[in-house]
Amino acid sequence: MCGDKRGKSGPVRPFAVGQGFGPCALTYTLATLWPGPFAGRQHHWLIALTLRFFMAPHSKAHATALFDLKSATLTVLALMLKTTDLDALAEALQARYGATPGLFEHEPLCVDLAAVRESAMALDAVALVALLRRFGFNPMAVRGGSEAQMAAALQAGLAEAPELAHPKPEAAAPSVPAPPPGFADTAPPDLFDEPPAPPPAAAPLATTPALIIDKPLRSGQQVYARGGDLIVLAVVSFGAEVIADGSIHVYAPLRGRALAGARGNTEARIFAACMEPQLVSIGGVWRTFEAGLPADVAGKAAQARLDGDKLLFEPLKF
Repeated sequence: MCGDKRGKSGPVRPFAVGQGFGPCALTYTLATLWPGPFAGRQHHWLIALTLRFFMAPHSKAHATALFDLKSATLTVLALMLKTTDLDALAEALQARYGATPGLFEHEPLCVDLAAVRESAMALDAVALVALLRRFGFNPMAVRGGSEAQMAAALQAGLAEAPELAHPKPEAAAPSVPAPPPGFADTAPPDLFDEPPAPPPAAAPLATTPALIIDKPLRSGQQVYARGGDLIVLAVVSFGAEVIADGSIHVYAPLRGRALAGARGNTEARIFAACMEPQLVSIGGVWRTFEAGLPADVAGKAAQARLDGDKLLFEPLKF
């Protein structure tokens, strides 16, 4: 308790900022300097309120300075689910990725349910998440499902991702009726003989400079060239990931994962001086290499490109 501890002699010194003082000392000082409003124990609540205001450890301005909230765009794999039969899905995952258990180590994943939206079989979202985690995926979001499927997925801890925007078809130009026969012969020549106006000059396309990386990329590192090509002058190690909205050029061994055309550019390509990737993806079409690459490109200078929905690998000849 705060008692009345008066000194033997001398004036009372009010506390100074930076000096050590406790609530008892401050209570006594306030009550001594301003005996009117602070006299008596019945007014100690007022002193406590004053202490709370002046001795707060963190102000609101200080708290908000500790963090910022900003928008971010992340590139993740999308699993296009084509069945709600989890037993069949487990067999398919085991057949494709059972031999490479470390391929997708905590890989963020978005589950796309558009193809099973009308499925009569209910979706067991909790079991689906557990199954995907068993194969190394980290399911984070879901999109494209029916109302019941989305509710089950949200209940299982997945976030709702925005669905893909599909461009609307352009409206057909209104048809112009053909002039009646003989109209062109009788009309004044100056109405039809004027040369057509030249088309407006096309505005130059804005291009994003290529992102150049000249240091080795180790396992767990990721580089994303937003809006352009990616050029890597050193090795891309197993477990590293290179992503580009355009093409990817690796003038060294490519042993990690390479995802070109990340925003759907099917004309993008992947070039490597030594083609040994874990995974290759172009425009969303991807492939892994548990059985290895063809002998004419494995470990050699090669390129990967899309031919329709098929990934082709071709040797580079200098």
